[in-house]
Amino acid sequence: MSDWIDTDLCVIGGGSGGLSVAAGAAQMGASVVLIEGHRMGGDCLNYGCVPSKALIAAAKKAHAHRSSAPFGVTADEPAVDYAAAMDHVKRAIATIAPHDSVERFEGLGVRVIEARAAFCSPSEVEAGGHVIRARRFVVATGSSPFVPPIPGLDSVPYLTNETLWDLRERPSRLIVIGGGPIGLEMAQAHRRLGCEVVVLEAFKALARDDAEIAAIALDRLRAEGIDIREGAKATEVSGSAGAIRVGLEGGDAVEGSHLLVAVGRRANVSGLGLDKAGVEHTDKGVTVDGGLRSVSNRRVYAIGDVAGGLQFTHVANYQAGLVIRNALFRLPVRNRTDIVPWATYTDPEIAQVGMTEAEAAESLPHGWEVHRFDFAGNDRAIAEGRTEGLIKVVVAKGGKIRGASIVGPQAGELILPWALAMSQGLKIGAMAGVIAPYPTLSEVSKRVAGAYYTPRIFGRPWIKRLIRLLARLG
Repeated sequence: MSDWIDTDLCVIGGGSGGLSVAAGAAQMGASVVLIEGHRMGGDCLNYGCVPSKALIAAAKKAHAHRSSAPFGVTADEPAVDYAAAMDHVKRAIATIAPHDSVERFEGLGVRVIEARAAFCSPSEVEAGGHVIRARRFVVATGSSPFVPPIPGLDSVPYLTNETLWDLRERPSRLIVIGGGPIGLEMAQAHRRLGCEVVVLEAFKALARDDAEIAAIALDRLRAEGIDIREGAKATEVSGSAGAIRVGLEGGDAVEGSHLLVAVGRRANVSGLGLDKAGVEHTDKGVTVDGGLRSVSNRRVYAIGDVAGGLQFTHVANYQAGLVIRNALFRLPVRNRTDIVPWATYTDPEIAQVGMTEAEAAESLPHGWEVHRFDFAGNDRAIAEGRTEGLIKVVVAKGGKIRGASIVGPQAGELILPWALAMSQGLKIGAMAGVIAPYPTLSEVSKRVAGAYYTPRIFGRPWIKRLIRLLARLG
């Protein structure tokens, strides 16, 4: 016999987005059922953002040993304990985990069911012997690593971002299939921890980013000894643990001790019974409208990776707020993607919000400009020996900010004021007029904004004539 539960809101998926919806709705007085069939915290806490940034932090410590000579500190080759670095990763996860725990959410008044969920009708979900009837459902099941159908791949041991964290022994030679953010972040981290690394990218590495920005980061990664091969399509995989061979289109091959597959992610839609619920979907996710509501079942919303859009934790959290407003208060909402920033945590970091220069050339017919400022002109960057970097800003007619691209130290932090400016409709003058503390890296934003006004002020002969006239008048 099934236990029947009636609730205001049923959230399927205990990752970042689902947890945000459940916590917010419960604290506003709604009755909430949260269903999670694997690990609370989802991919971000257990396999993605948190562990990867913890390993990157360990790798930066190792790199500091090798790169300290310019500061008068004797450089040396660090003794890396790979297992201890992975212990740091696990400690970071364990420290954050209580915030995402069953106990915390039950304390907020959320009923948590730890089981797999599947729709059994347009208005009911079954999970763990319960049938949940809800006014509204939120599908927040995230995504999983996409494993490409490369011949032979299923016969050799390979890693994904979900299994990488189980390693205890450092790979001697790591092959990474995929030159996107995940692949390159892990490539650089492992290189700095003492591994040989080769990255195979079938097309162009960091293809989503501004080409000029990406080139600076890729040059740094190559300078650190990472073999990045673009246009290198894997056609077959063979071998065994410790001796893996990846054949490439054209006849070349690469050999290594370990293989990491990082070619993208696939929305988790299978097994959810979406057809029984009349929820239209594809392998990219649930088909939703501009308010994240299913186009075919108005009881159902989808957020995060399973909504078929940008796959970032902060996007899921942003969308959670939209769903709460619409599902609980029936307020109109619009899922905006033009103001979403993102960062790639290589060193130097890459960050982006809005249009790149290439996108502006395609989308803005006329009246737009691109302005640049190099980190080499920033006093703090010079003092810290971190002058590798560039900020680019796309400005449309009338000073409207349409995009910002940054590569350099702390780019992920530096992108925030640009995201704020775009979300609030501020113009470039707001950034040019802000007072930045000196010396900070944040001055690059003020300086690039000032570059917009340089030709408008110093390139106008009438301004000089006006100054001379005023001087004669005393």
